[in-house]
Amino acid sequence: MQRTRGERGSAVVEFVLVATILVPLFLGILQVGLFLYVRNTVTAAASEGAHYAAVLNRTPADGEARTRELISGVVTDGLIDSVSAEQIDLDGQPGIEVTVDAHMPPLGLWGPGISFTVEGHAVKETGE
Repeated sequence: MQRTRGERGSAVVEFVLVATILVPLFLGILQVGLFLYVRNTVTAAASEGAHYAAVLNRTPADGEARTRELISGVVTDGLIDSVSAEQIDLDGQPGIEVTVDAHMPPLGLWGPGISFTVEGHAVKETGE
């Protein structure tokens, strides 16, 4: 099939039109995946920190330190705003709550962040 003179360069134009739709769509899906990865990692670290602090003869500060240790091995420290742990009451039982405040930049790992907070809970061992 021969192209007529008026169709020259039409492939380039078609590529640009399709690329302007597909590239942002691909990058958006990639960003959502990155956000879910970071959020799930931080949530698992908070939960593990709460369980670590709930063991007999451990304090909430131990859970906070364990959470920081788990997060620092996977997620850059620049994304984590604060980590705190406290003793709480969980339905009449003593418990530990670890809270992590973090943010996720909307453009990969750069730019202003979208803040989110995750919590981990565990029932404290009392030794009774």
